[in-house]
Amino acid sequence: MTTNTSTESTNATANRLDFGASAPKAFRALIAFDAAARQGLDPALVELIQIRSSHLNHCAYCLHMHTNDARKAGESEDRLHMVAVWREARHFFSEREQAALALTDALTLVADAGVPDDVYAQAAARFDERELAQVIALICTINTWNRVALSTGKVAGTDER
Repeated sequence: MTTNTSTESTNATANRLDFGASAPKAFRALIAFDAAARQGLDPALVELIQIRSSHLNHCAYCLHMHTNDARKAGESEDRLHMVAVWREARHFFSEREQAALALTDALTLVADAGVPDDVYAQAAARFDERELAQVIALICTINTWNRVALSTGKVAGTDER
């Protein structure tokens, strides 16, 4: 029986490619897309979306990074702890944040049920068209970042920013 020790896991991760160095044009394009997606959105909302998507995708690297960014921006520990169970703790989040979190759930887990009409309608009622497009773009970027971090074996707590 073979067991995967943390040393074996660390060595396997060390052998994975550096996405930014290996695909610099794609990396810079993703950074630009991410920056464009955030433009004009409330920074607290940006972090909530990124944290929720990272929870759903089991991306410890991005979850660690974005919870730290949220703390630095003044987000409360209570709200950070409640993002994973936001539906059961709605009173911690505004209706606008709830709509964004519901859309984040649907778009992150799009293969499960698509984006239901009621989820889209709730978001469309809380955001104007430009903001809604920005939120959708942001959800797309964090999902891409999660997939890059997971596929390249990024380790939580090693963010170099």
